[in-house]
Amino acid sequence: MENDFICEECNRDFSSEDALRMHNAAKHSSLNEKKKGLSKKSIITIAIIVIILISGYQFVNNTSGKNTNSNVINDNNKQDKKDSPNTSINNEIQKITLSFKDYNYYPNTLKVKLGVPVEITLDSTIRGCFRSFNIRSLGISGHSSNPSQKITFTPNKKGSFEFACSMRMAYGTIIVE
Repeated sequence: MENDFICEECNRDFSSEDALRMHNAAKHSSLNEKKKGLSKKSIITIAIIVIILISGYQFVNNTSGKNTNSNVINDNNKQDKKDSPNTSINNEIQKITLSFKDYNYYPNTLKVKLGVPVEITLDSTIRGCFRSFNIRSLGISGHSSNPSQKITFTPNKKGSFEFACSMRMAYGTIIVE
């Protein structure tokens, strides 16, 4: 009688598949571990590598947390289509639309005129605490639940002022001329 079931590790013959399985479980436990998949140690190592890669990506794309975005919104009646696609003056209201790009407001430098009302729209790319918009030096604080809710104010003093979300995780500069 020829045995049909052979152990791949030790080349021993078995009369049934059950006998082979019991033999492998008892004698070759390393086979069972290989079949189970990744070990806990491997999963932890992979998780650490993923965390390091994500952190490195964020560091490279947001070096030192400073505003590295040099795009400026100008509020002149003649719009520069390259640098200021998100602003316009309509009936003496300076309209600005902010987006979210590279973990910050975009654009992150704005220019507006003193004494002319400003209407800021936070578009749908802005989420969470970034929808709470503050210019502390000008006493401006507002929350926009969605793009249809505008943050409006009239700048009352000249200068450069920081704007930020409520947690100061995203920020920029507004220049009042």
